[in-house]
Amino acid sequence: MSDTGGVREVKSAARTVELLELLAARGDRPARLQELADQLGVPRSSMYALLQTLIARGWVRTDITGSLYGIGLHALLTGTSYLDSDPRVRVVRPYLDEASQALGETIHMGRLDGRNVAYLATRESHEYLRTISRVGRRLPAHVGALGKALLAERDDTDLPEGPYEALTPHSHTRRASLLADLAEVRSRGYSIDREEGVLGIVGFGFVLRYDSPATDAISCSVPRARLTPEHEAQIITVMREIRSKIEATAPGTGGAPHWR
Repeated sequence: MSDTGGVREVKSAARTVELLELLAARGDRPARLQELADQLGVPRSSMYALLQTLIARGWVRTDITGSLYGIGLHALLTGTSYLDSDPRVRVVRPYLDEASQALGETIHMGRLDGRNVAYLATRESHEYLRTISRVGRRLPAHVGALGKALLAERDDTDLPEGPYEALTPHSHTRRASLLADLAEVRSRGYSIDREEGVLGIVGFGFVLRYDSPATDAISCSVPRARLTPEHEAQIITVMREIRSKIEATAPGTGGAPHWR
């Protein structure tokens, strides 16, 4: 039995959220009833009833045989509402356009979500287009420029012992190597991801310090083959300027809710 803020957790609600998160994490790999029941430790009959309820409300979809399950359309609608209602995402978007036009590279905005970074906005380079947008997706914080910039804003004692997941041969898997990298981030003032999340891609991350500790960051991603010392210097200069502009115009809490 878990307890949150002195309020007893509602088991049925927690189970529903766990199921949706599990289906979302599977991406394009639909799941079968027994798989879901086994992974969540739920009786098959209870899982079936929950799935049928969520299918009826559009949160889960099933194939024509009724044997495969995936995340539903209403999850997208809710996620879009989150992005549309966030005042800081609205502020940042035009500056992502400005950075993308100035540099000709892919620019991201992300937010720390536990041990991961969620991508909230992206402007793709015309030179290097992804087949799948990162918006709404998550990446482990220790493997990307966004995440490392945000981890460097926190105390080293917050880092788990590891080992950490490796997405490429260049990913940090040991706590000691990640700590050394974060120390360099603090000294340098920005993070560098040299093919740690995606092979062939180098990223530069800059935290947005309108919160303390920072929860948001922006980054520039560039193919390693196109990264010259001159272009790297240009990226750092432009991204620092963009960060300053965002921090100067980002809304305070004012009368708006201060979300946590």
